[in-house]
Amino acid sequence: MNAVKVAAIVLIVAGALGLGYGSFSYTKETHGARLGPIELSINDKQTINVPVWAGVGAIAIGGMLLFFGRKW
Repeated sequence: MNAVKVAAIVLIVAGALGLGYGSFSYTKETHGARLGPIELSINDKQTINVPVWAGVGAIAIGGMLLFFGRKW
């Protein structure tokens, strides 16, 4: 499998996941203060929304790469 097909499949899967889930979140750990042996940390939850146009665009570009990639 060449690199163009792999990139196309990755884009299609990423677009489908973006449309299916719509958003994803992760926890970012920051260090608030360090007082001697005591360390205070803050866990901040970040949520990233994936726009619908980005998911559809990724699927469309992946499909075009898969279709037209054979000619390159």
